[in-house]
Formats: sequence, C-alpha cells, structure tokens
Amino acid sequence: MSATGIVSQLLQLAVALALAPMLLGWVNQCRAWLQGKRAPPLLQPYFTIRKLFWKDVIVAANASAIFRLTPYIVFGAMCCAAAIVPSLVTDLPFATAADAIALVGLFALARVFISLAAMDVGTAFGSLGARREMFIGFLAEPALLMVLFTASLISGSTSLPAIVESLAHRDIAIYPSLAFAGVAFTMVSLAENARIPIDNPATHLELTMVHEAMILEYSGRHLALIEWASALKLFNYSCIGIALFLPFGIAEVSDDWRAIAWSALVVKLVVGGAALAVIETLSAKLRIFRAPEFLGTAFLLAVLAMLVNQLLGS
Repeated sequence: MSATGIVSQLLQLAVALALAPMLLGWVNQCRAWLQGKRAPPLLQPYFTIRKLFWKDVIVAANASAIFRLTPYIVFGAMCCAAAIVPSLVTDLPFATAADAIALVGLFALARVFISLAAMDVGTAFGSLGARREMFIGFLAEPALLMVLFTASLISGSTSLPAIVESLAHRDIAIYPSLAFAGVAFTMVSLAENARIPIDNPATHLELTMVHEAMILEYSGRHLALIEWASALKLFNYSCIGIALFLPFGIAEVSDDWRAIAWSALVVKLVVGGAALAVIETLSAKLRIFRAPEFLGTAFLLAVLAMLVNQLLGS
C-alpha cells in the first residue's frame, strides 16, 4: 500500500463529497431550463445542506435507535461506495477489499436501513415509501448485477479498478454487449436515484412519491446527511457509468495524468447531468405498478448483454 495510493484514495473521496451536491444542482438547473422555468442557483444543494445542519433535530417519541442511526449508516455506505468506484485514478488500495458485488451490497445496505427507519415511526407515508422502495430495489438490483457481470466477463475481474484498466486499454470500438448493458444501466440508474419515470424527486404527492415519503420525519442534521447521501448516490452511479462505459481519461498511478483525469471527470459529469435532465424532461412519470415492466426490460437487456458477450465475444 503506497503513500501515493492512499493520497489518491482520500482525494477521490474528497472529490466525491465536494462535487456530489454540485452535480445535483447542475441536473436541477438543466431540468429547469428545459422546462422553461427559472433555474435555481448551481450551489443551491450546498445552501440547503448547510441550512439543515444548523437546524435542530426533532425526533418522534416512539422512534428507536434505528431511526437515529440510519442517516449516519446511509451516509457512510455512500462514502464507502465513493471510495470503491474509480473516478479519478485506479490506484485505490482500499478498492481491492471490495469488488462490484460488494458495491451493490452497499447500496442494498443503505436501502434496507432507510426503509426500516421509514417504518420505525409508524406513519402511513413512511410505510408506503418503504414498501415502494423495497419493491423497486428488488427489481433493480438483479439488473445492476447483470450489467456489472457483463463488464467483468470482458475484463476477467469483478474489481472495478481492474475493469477500468482493461476497458480503457482496448481499441475504441462499438461492443454490442456494452451497448445493451449501457441502456440497462441507464434505466437502473433512473430507478435507483428516484428520478423520472420511476419517481419524481420534486413532488410530495401521496400517490407518486417514493424516496420523499421515507424521509418526511427527518429534520436537522439527520435530513442534511440523507440529502447529502442522495447526492452522493447519484454521483456514485454516474461514476460507475463512466468507469464501465467511458473509462478513457481515468488515470492509473502516474501523477502526470491527474490533471487530465480531473478535467475528463468534470466534462463527463457535465454531459451526463445534462443528458439526465433531457431524459427526465422527455419522460412521463409511470404508475408504480408499471415499474416492473420498466425494470424487467432493463434486466432483459442486461441478460442479453451477457449472452451477446458469450456468443460473440464482444
């Protein structure tokens, strides 16, 4: 474990913590512009998180320790995921202890705890949101695993740094398996991050909200950590997509490439955030009972990607 690797690990985590709210603000800005509305400031998520940290925490009298610990567990899980996913460099010493399957497990851990916390107080909205969240996660996680398995079959490893190093050094070409996996990953990413067409992060309507229903009872620093964790989750999924489908520009060990890696990451996040806003603007919110069709299609595309890789070797 070299000193350079430890510095790279800490730098990547610091970049994720710093840029995640800005990515969310960029998506909100692009979405507002496309809808012909006045866009909020780019730094609005930072202002919201700072304001929430200064507010007092109000906890229900019947809340258990799960309700109080969940914001810290969810935020910690997203920080661990940000440390595993290579966004700037592949020289990550701690990433060797956890592969792509463990990464999916971190997302599942956060989902389970936030669902338990939503049901802990016993409100109708919390239980409704928790049931919907587990319903969506039950369908999304297999599709995400199939996408990661497709990339691991190509690279011969389930370690994300190894996958990035393998795919980045291949000749630039259209791989049918990665094309199918990319579409599947986009659909899963929309569902996992509570975006349209599965969920709408800007609504509080009883019949449509999923993620917002689970956090209505949180306030103060607890809510700030959950909001920050949600931004980190979006950032992590964006970096997973970059690592799997656009790994070019991610540095290895040499310090000479870090400036290029930083610039490449910013450009990819800007383009990806704008693309997400376009998808949300052009899509309509689906009924919750149409979610299995949406995520079932993602799973079939991911399985098709694996079959294409096995049959054609590309």
